[in-house]
Amino acid sequence: MANNINRRAVMTLFSSPNCAMSHCARFVLHEKAVTAEVEFYDPNDPPEDLLELNPNGTSPTFIERELVLYDSRIIMEYLDERFPHPPLHQMDPVSRANARMIIKRIDEDWYDQLAKILSSGEKKASQAKKVLRESILSAEPVFAARPYFMSDEFSLIDCTIAPLLWRLPSIGIDVTSSSEVIAAYAQRVFNRPAFKRSLSDAEQEMFELAK
Repeated sequence: MANNINRRAVMTLFSSPNCAMSHCARFVLHEKAVTAEVEFYDPNDPPEDLLELNPNGTSPTFIERELVLYDSRIIMEYLDERFPHPPLHQMDPVSRANARMIIKRIDEDWYDQLAKILSSGEKKASQAKKVLRESILSAEPVFAARPYFMSDEFSLIDCTIAPLLWRLPSIGIDVTSSSEVIAAYAQRVFNRPAFKRSLSDAEQEMFELAK
């Protein structure tokens, strides 16, 4: 295992090209302008060197020397702490804890529905689409209150939301035509250079196919 790590770049992010959780980690990586190798792979056929480091072969998996992380939110937090500039969390403990709670709520309310849409039959997927769309639209006042989600500054929360919003048209969910506020927020984060750099070829195709 050590030999495989030593042969690699100092930092490597193994990533599925169309996984939203992996996209979140890639977004943070590019916001931090970290020099790292992003290795795309098919999660149904993970490479052997990844399996040696993470037997589950899950995406994303982040490697830095002997450190192996394979949870998107942990990777995001680690990158923000390892590379403190620009900060993507506020510095005081209360604000950081609140941000973590918001991300947990986004995962439970929105990402869980996305997972159901992608893995369920037509009937359950249709219901999950309805729930997800209504839940995002119900947050319109939050999107409207500040330039970024519950903040005046871009943060890890936005790195969490943007990959999900990017995927909505490709799975048949339209929120932007019903909310100019959410549409403006989406464009604000999609236009960030780091977000554009974070897109895999498959994710760029999602946008094209949804037109």
